[in-house]
Amino acid sequence: METIAENILNVTLLEPRLKHPTIFARFDELNEGEILIIHNDHDPKPLYYQLLGQRGNIFTWDYLEAGPEWWKIKIQKRISGENNETLGEIVAKDMHKAQIFKKYGIDFCCGGKKTVKEACADKGLDYAILEQELQKADQVISSRPLPYNDWSLDFLADYIVNTHHSYTKKQLPEIRGYAAKVARVHGDNHPELLEIYQLVEEVNAEMSAHMVKEEQILFPYIKEIVASKNKAAASQFEALGSVRGPISMMEMEHEHTGNAMEQIRKLSNNYTLPQDSCASYSLLFRMLEELEEDLHTHIHLENNILFPKALQMEKELK
Repeated sequence: METIAENILNVTLLEPRLKHPTIFARFDELNEGEILIIHNDHDPKPLYYQLLGQRGNIFTWDYLEAGPEWWKIKIQKRISGENNETLGEIVAKDMHKAQIFKKYGIDFCCGGKKTVKEACADKGLDYAILEQELQKADQVISSRPLPYNDWSLDFLADYIVNTHHSYTKKQLPEIRGYAAKVARVHGDNHPELLEIYQLVEEVNAEMSAHMVKEEQILFPYIKEIVASKNKAAASQFEALGSVRGPISMMEMEHEHTGNAMEQIRKLSNNYTLPQDSCASYSLLFRMLEELEEDLHTHIHLENNILFPKALQMEKELK
């Protein structure tokens, strides 16, 4: 406890231009297993992505306090040699294991950079039991899922657009309509429906803009990187700077959407219908649950396969 108490950095006391350099310097001084706690007056999530991008997945990030006045974050440098395979890496190799994580409410898409042990600690789950289930999954013979991890990045980007973007664009307008209708009819008896409606509107606004940015900026950018690798020559992407910036932005937006869908699940008590529900009520919950299921795969394909591979490919070309 003394080590933790002594290694606290109050970021609000630093000049703006010195905040991130100071945090990075303090992080670099950590030995494996040591902890740095930062205090801030707002959520420092952009720092998480910057630290991840520049130092790699060599730390854990845990909120000790999350507003509204103070944010306290515990950053711990991982110990090398431990099993640091992340949830995202596990699911990228075997999509069957996603079902086990879903069974225990473990987020493998937005939270895909955590290890199984870290995810179990966050959820209060027995790590040994979960590991046993994952090992049993290796022995089960079942139909092979689509080989996302083997696809070229340009093909994977097109697949995401034609499958997941298309689905989201089609479903969200219908979900918005039913969310408004059900909130209007049943909102007096079930005030949580008003919150669900507002969250649906937030998801729609964010995802609509998000998909445009991916289709018009990020995915063409990734295709330029692939073209450069295939031609073994420089391409136009070099004039655009690193792909890391757009990817960090997309990951942050994924997290916002994932948090909104998680809140909808909590408000709906895991999409449990009340006794006075009508057909529209039932349809809304079914569509929301299907959207959440699709978003899990959608975000997983980007956060855990497309984005890391694009960053690695860019690194090899620079």
